[in-house]
Amino acid sequence: RRKLRSDVAAAFPTLSTEQLAELVPNKEELNVIKIYSHKGEAITVYMNHRNPILFEVEKVLYPTVYTLWVYPDLLPAFATWPPVLQKLAGGADLMLPGVVVPPSGLPQVQRGTLCAVTLLGNRAPVAVGVATMSTEEMLAAGMKGKGFAVLHTHLDHLWEYGDKSSPPTLAPLVTDSAAMESAGDEEELQGKEPGSSCSPEPEQHVDIRDLSLRDRDTCAELLGKEELHENKAAEPAEDASTEDQQEAGDSRSPQEQMDALFNQCFFHALKCRVKKSDLPLLTSTFLGSHMVSCCPAGKQLDIKKSSYKKFSKFLQCMQHQRILQVKELSKGVESIVDVDWKHPDIKAFAVPEGFSSASAAQDSKSEDREQVYHAPEIIPLYGVSTKMIPLFQESGHRKGSILSSSEVRNIIINYVKSNELVDETNKNFVKVNAILCDCLLDKSEQDEISHLKWDELLSRCLQRLQPLHQVTFSGQEPVVRKGNIEPIDISIAQRSSNKKVTIIKNLELYGLDPQCVANTLQQKVQASATISPAPGTKDRVQVQIQGNQIHHLAKMLLEEYQLPRKYIQGLEKAPKLGHKK
Repeated sequence: RRKLRSDVAAAFPTLSTEQLAELVPNKEELNVIKIYSHKGEAITVYMNHRNPILFEVEKVLYPTVYTLWVYPDLLPAFATWPPVLQKLAGGADLMLPGVVVPPSGLPQVQRGTLCAVTLLGNRAPVAVGVATMSTEEMLAAGMKGKGFAVLHTHLDHLWEYGDKSSPPTLAPLVTDSAAMESAGDEEELQGKEPGSSCSPEPEQHVDIRDLSLRDRDTCAELLGKEELHENKAAEPAEDASTEDQQEAGDSRSPQEQMDALFNQCFFHALKCRVKKSDLPLLTSTFLGSHMVSCCPAGKQLDIKKSSYKKFSKFLQCMQHQRILQVKELSKGVESIVDVDWKHPDIKAFAVPEGFSSASAAQDSKSEDREQVYHAPEIIPLYGVSTKMIPLFQESGHRKGSILSSSEVRNIIINYVKSNELVDETNKNFVKVNAILCDCLLDKSEQDEISHLKWDELLSRCLQRLQPLHQVTFSGQEPVVRKGNIEPIDISIAQRSSNKKVTIIKNLELYGLDPQCVANTLQQKVQASATISPAPGTKDRVQVQIQGNQIHHLAKMLLEEYQLPRKYIQGLEKAPKLGHKK
């Protein structure tokens, strides 16, 4: 404990003796635990009052957000927009376009300096990171590029070790208020209506989960404006042109519209689709089966385009309203265990007019879409090559003749019998004559092998024929292609920030539309899916979806599309289920 206190004093010299004694007390219980990050790094965590106060990585001490809420001025602080927090908690680093520059200027730091990240309107830090460049370099770069490598945030796993409290509301400095005013002016310059600026002042900075159903619309309006800055902050956004996608006659931003759509489908599903007997209900099933079926025709639920970004965050918000209760009944799998059907928001929800007929039409369309696809019939074929002509010409075949495996087998059997090549002493063996020797044996084997077993004779014959395959799609004429059919290839790739993506290739060979597969997967797993040209090919594309989604892919390809497992490569790369040791 004495060594820890001296290490803390050396790491944070601005702490007074009294503050040091409060942070590392003499008599109170101080626990030390060891955890491992996703990258396998060993991390030592110091706990006091059941909250992590410090963590140590490679002999370097860092404060947690719980400590920074008590000592908010312990580290130089940089402000960002409130919606950026969800990106940071998801593993993103803080990019310089997301840093708010106050009129008084940025704090002076050097590369490698430990810094705190705050949200505009509240001085309580929400993240801890290391500056990747000095203040001078940030300004010289035009506030572009990565600014801070984030180590720990509010809402991450380390924060969950504590009491999971929210950041306190600390009055911003005068410079912060001025920055907020200038940010409002900046929005007006970007095309916002004059007078519509609603920059969050300290008393207005509230958690969206603390709002009622009616208040969430106001908050969504606030978040929608801040989203402009979020898209610049934590890595490039996928949908950069959201402003141009607003529907005519609807003044709400795309994010506000998606929030409203999620609210509508959520209450519609609870009121009309889910029964008490369905509980406990997997959250993924609730979204994929119940909420999606309540989505109006022509619209699609996409959690990434909402202010929540994750479906679990959306359910947390609803749980905070005491509408439902979500529990983790098994490791990593959340379920809805209870619903308050007497809740005023559920009772007050009115099902949109004419939705039933529209929903039925949409359901029938989706059923028709599912019934359109039938797995193709794939038959391996063989072409007579130049070297094999002597063996097949007796049966009337010539170079390029196409045969099935059963036809090849019958031709070989007839050839052996007509030439009396069956071994008289052991009928399991076939005598190798001059033609069989030339066609089936390598030069090194011709002097050594005089007999072959039937199975080996047939397998050698098939190996030396030209491989072909015939594909027959439902309602179409058979198509014969050269070579063996390539399997649907599923692989896992690693992108920046240790994020994994699933890549699917060769869908076109099996009559599957990559865009339809991407849309279906995106809807099922609520993750971003994109289409891009497949490397090394001219006319094929590949589907890329965030995360390891092989379990969902296997279920879709094997059960829904009824494709044989032998034509799918990479299913063994699915994440292992069960408890981690």
